[in-house]
Amino acid sequence: MIKGVLLDLSGTIHLGPNPLPGAVAAVGSLEKRGIPVRFVTNTSRRTRDTLYRDLNEMGFNIPREHIFTAPLAVRRYLELHSLRPYLLVHPNLFADFQGIPRENPNAVVVGDAEDDFSYEKMNEAFRLLKQGAKLLATGRTRYFEGKDGLELDAGPYVAALEYAAQMSAVVLGKPSADFFLEAAEELGLHPSECVMIGDDPETDVAAAVRAGLHGILVKTGKYREGDEKLVGDGGMVARDVVAAIEWVLDRVGRKP
Repeated sequence: MIKGVLLDLSGTIHLGPNPLPGAVAAVGSLEKRGIPVRFVTNTSRRTRDTLYRDLNEMGFNIPREHIFTAPLAVRRYLELHSLRPYLLVHPNLFADFQGIPRENPNAVVVGDAEDDFSYEKMNEAFRLLKQGAKLLATGRTRYFEGKDGLELDAGPYVAALEYAAQMSAVVLGKPSADFFLEAAEELGLHPSECVMIGDDPETDVAAAVRAGLHGILVKTGKYREGDEKLVGDGGMVARDVVAAIEWVLDRVGRKP
């Protein structure tokens, strides 16, 4: 039975500073029906506090604690394992790691550093990895829809470091199954009772389905014709988040 919803942010309910048509009302309808929601994102150019402010300025009435971000999942992992990170992340994101010791790093954290993906910083990260540091990533997303079109995300840079250092990253955001399962646990629900709605056929939908959730791909944001083929068995497709939420509301409390 569908009892809870995980919602992607950029490309799914908004693009840049603007909500997508009908998204504010659609998201609000979930609250009116008492359906618990978590807003799950790999966004690593902005902190949760900034996302909270921006989303509420767009008109979304979203509690701060309902925003579930990959950078905060990374922070929890660092604290759990007593790791000291070298942060290869966007300067805006440093606030999310405030208070964590960073001297003599034994871990490399990679997010969407944007212009900070310089050769010098990538090489420093590579050297630390070759010395035994652990590689942590906010996600493996290849690209996203930016204000001027598609933009590279953190995934290609993670892959470059994995290739050079001959190691695999620990991915703490999407498409990690643990990320989806932790979000479902926050809702107090079994994964099979949750549906993930997003604009990435692999990272949002196929990965959620593999983790035991339902998944709906929306044809907005980074969606391109043919992405339907990438959602895998069990993945569904909707015109936009309005149609996806209508599907949810029609099936709350019964099997999809």
